[in-house]
Amino acid sequence: MKPRRRGDMLVAIERQTPPVTRGYRNSNMTIREFQDFIRKHYYATDSARGTPGTFLWFVEEVGELATALAGDDHANKVEEFADVFAWLCTLANINDVDLTEAIEKYTVRGVEGRK
Repeated sequence: MKPRRRGDMLVAIERQTPPVTRGYRNSNMTIREFQDFIRKHYYATDSARGTPGTFLWFVEEVGELATALAGDDHANKVEEFADVFAWLCTLANINDVDLTEAIEKYTVRGVEGRK
């Protein structure tokens, strides 16, 4: 792990996929199942990093998605959307937010106006 400075924080680069997830296939996961999958595999590291450090990783991934969206490489767009969603699940996990409950704002209660 090589440290890298981001803002005022020193963040360790942790870009290794745990052996448990390599080759994992399940294209029919619900949001809750995916959030639980992320929790199972990454919670210890994510909670130790804390919300501020994890949020910086999330923002970095959003930046990578922005770059991908400006290009023509569809596979890269797919990869970056997946990364952003995984880091969003990580943030939700370490802050005790169930994303399935959170999206009820749109799916159950409804939102007035337009997005």
